[in-house]
Amino acid sequence: MVEDGGNGALANIQSADEWLLHAQELVPVAVEKARQIKGFPGRWKMIISKLEQIPSHLSDLSSHPCFSKNALCREQLQAVSKTLKEAIELAELCVKEKYEGKLRMQSDLDALSGKLDLNLHDCGLLIKTGVLGEATLPLSVAGSSTDAEATTHGNTRELLARLQIGHLEAKHKALDSLVEAMKEDEKNVLAVMGRSNIAALVQLLTATSPRIREKTVTVICSLAESGSCENWLVSEGVLPPLIRLVESGSTVGKEKATISLQRLSMSAEMARAIVGHGGVRPLIEICQTGDSVSQAAAACTLKNISAVPEVRQMLAEEGIVSVMIKLLDCGILLGSKEYAAECLQNLTASNENLRRSVVSEGGIRSLLAYLDGPLPQESAVGALRNLVGSVSQEVLISLGFFPRLVHVLKAGSLGAQQAAASALCRVCTSAEMKKLVGEAGCTPLLIKLLEAKPNSVREVAAQAISSLVTLPQNCREVKRDDKSVPNLVQLLDPSPQNTAKKYAVACLASLSPSKKCKKLMISYGAIGYLKKLSEMDIPGARKLLERLERGRLRSFFSRK
Repeated sequence: MVEDGGNGALANIQSADEWLLHAQELVPVAVEKARQIKGFPGRWKMIISKLEQIPSHLSDLSSHPCFSKNALCREQLQAVSKTLKEAIELAELCVKEKYEGKLRMQSDLDALSGKLDLNLHDCGLLIKTGVLGEATLPLSVAGSSTDAEATTHGNTRELLARLQIGHLEAKHKALDSLVEAMKEDEKNVLAVMGRSNIAALVQLLTATSPRIREKTVTVICSLAESGSCENWLVSEGVLPPLIRLVESGSTVGKEKATISLQRLSMSAEMARAIVGHGGVRPLIEICQTGDSVSQAAAACTLKNISAVPEVRQMLAEEGIVSVMIKLLDCGILLGSKEYAAECLQNLTASNENLRRSVVSEGGIRSLLAYLDGPLPQESAVGALRNLVGSVSQEVLISLGFFPRLVHVLKAGSLGAQQAAASALCRVCTSAEMKKLVGEAGCTPLLIKLLEAKPNSVREVAAQAISSLVTLPQNCREVKRDDKSVPNLVQLLDPSPQNTAKKYAVACLASLSPSKKCKKLMISYGAIGYLKKLSEMDIPGARKLLERLERGRLRSFFSRK
């Protein structure tokens, strides 16, 4: 409690109205004494100008409808009264010239000026930003919430408001309470979080105290992971301080900051912003030196960033290729390896320079070794699909490319199987490669994929088969498979959703010289499909239709 000069403790002052009256009485006393001082004229002139602003701020504060209902008002008036009392005491010392050295007094006056700034700022903030209204939620306006919920929300609003007013230590205490509140009921805290609260938290990320920064980034991390505040966080400038924490924060600070960036980088716009604020290099360093959780979060963030085509070359210039390949080989968590595979898939999607870089760094060997592990294979196979055109046949054979692709086609997820089939489409550029693919046992596995539900999977399987059957020995293998013709005929469906029909026509055209296959095509209704496809000008459909109709006529006359 504030003491009133030499008149003892102000034990009888309890309400906001009483504290208001006390502060209003102290202002003219402080101004009058300050004007009597001859020394330190520059400092006292500035102090007087700030003292003269206090009455209007007190008036604005007292006119607020929530003024007498909220503890924040009373505490703010206590703080103002304490500062005014200090101003009076310093003025008396200066008038009597009874102070301990000129430098000490200059320091005290600068501190007083800073306290007045804080008082004026906090009074204005309570009014202008709505903090006072947010911190007071009478039960009568609680809407459909229960009384208990309304009380909890009101307490949370007051706690959040305390992040925005008072000195740093007071904000630190409020932050401690907020961390505990989020542990107990994060949903309630998020329900009343406003933009002004977000701005206050972002400001605390740059506090001089490492403890405050660490606790603040813990809260920021929860907000980012909630998925409800990303735009507010970024618009209030959260990215630069988060990146600085990744660079030089404590272990916990780095981890929470990296996880926050991971969540924020999920949109292309945010990913570009992280790059623009210099976030790539610190994230790459975390991938190399961070603990398991931080490493995985950094790898995921870089994977998200690599999905933006225009920044990929810049990522490469920062050394991301070798770092991701190393993570593939020895990432601490399995998730780190998976993110590295996804990142390499993104990097090699459209940039030939990056493909060559991945190949020269030994990326193909690492990706193939990754396929032997327990992790999802789709991204690694996708990266290999992007790279097969950049290496020789001999390299692929020596690294065991085909046996591993067969393994994926047999036991991989549907996405991995699709990526494997797509890789085969790209690798079948010569008769020799088509022979190797056929001998590896890929053909029956591709025929089975023609039965998959997703159109995209059926399309890429049919495309691979249409390339393979141009080699006689592969064509014979397709003919021997009882499911090949029925599955291919089903893919003649003329509907727009069926994107595999042109490849099905090409496959069936290669099989049509066989009388057995031709009869099967006719018996499964290929002619009806082909008539519609001919009208749609699907390449090869009319020619195949004529061949099947001639075969049907010959069969008819031979029976006659």
